[in-house]
Amino acid sequence: MQFRTFGRTGMQLSILGFGCGAVGGLMVRGDPADQERTIARAIAAGVNYFDTAVQYGDGESEKNLGRVLQNLKPADVIVATKVRLPPDDRGRIDEAVRLSLEGSLARLRLEQADILHLHNPITEQGGGPALGARQVLDEVVPAFDRLRREGKIRFLGITALGETAALHQVIDAGVFDSAQVVYNMLNPSAAGELPVRYPAQDYGRLFDRTEAAGVGVVGIRVLAGGALSGSAERHPIAGAAPEPIGSAMSYDADVDRARRLMPLVEEGFAASLTEAATRFAISHPAMGTILVGMATPQQFEDALAAVEKGPLPQAALARLSELRQAFSGEAR
Repeated sequence: MQFRTFGRTGMQLSILGFGCGAVGGLMVRGDPADQERTIARAIAAGVNYFDTAVQYGDGESEKNLGRVLQNLKPADVIVATKVRLPPDDRGRIDEAVRLSLEGSLARLRLEQADILHLHNPITEQGGGPALGARQVLDEVVPAFDRLRREGKIRFLGITALGETAALHQVIDAGVFDSAQVVYNMLNPSAAGELPVRYPAQDYGRLFDRTEAAGVGVVGIRVLAGGALSGSAERHPIAGAAPEPIGSAMSYDADVDRARRLMPLVEEGFAASLTEAATRFAISHPAMGTILVGMATPQQFEDALAAVEKGPLPQAALARLSELRQAFSGEAR
């Protein structure tokens, strides 16, 4: 397993992390024996980063991860969770963050979380589920900082969803240690320029900002919620087709575009589209660790096998860029 230094934290994270989300569903709706067996296998393979949230199954993911880690008692694993602030809590952010984290720690059976990520989208003005950039910097950061001083968390993070300019503003402030960034074969804009009129959100080379600020990057939506399998079929315990993030406006459109990347497989660059997508995500040096959703132990094995093959070669990346040009001008 390859390890990468995670921003300015000094932590060494496995390039493949263990995503405990609801989309794949293993850690929310999976069989407890499968959960324990898969986590044990991951730890044996060198995985040391585990990512969960109270929103994954209304606490079920945290409970299941806490149970398994208590049973296995692994040394030196890194656990991150998240807090999402509903509109009713915007007037009492400090208290709401504290109560959410205390609940998470109880479910995880931990005294400290290594990283606490803000789970709300971030926009210029806020509103609805989103928080405004200034509110994040002026109210959320002090609340997180108090928890860090008390030893309840080690590092501060965000989920980098929302408006690009607001995300840049928050990253540039240099107060967060971690950012969960959308990066996949359908939307590589965190790393470079998109083609003209490309049907995706432009994250404006966000990796340049994270690198300058010393922020570690957790790659999310690596498989575009499963669309980069090229199949619309979903495992029985997987979540329903998720709302796309940063790419098309519908899951079916993402699946359709994913299928148009199949020449990567047909021309021998990868054994499957999911392998290509996984290896693409680790191809950029800004990436600290990636999360691949899973419904079964075999899907973890597939992700591990892909990562062990290493980043996609330059010829594959060039071919991918060529294939994506055909998406320009299409409706998002």
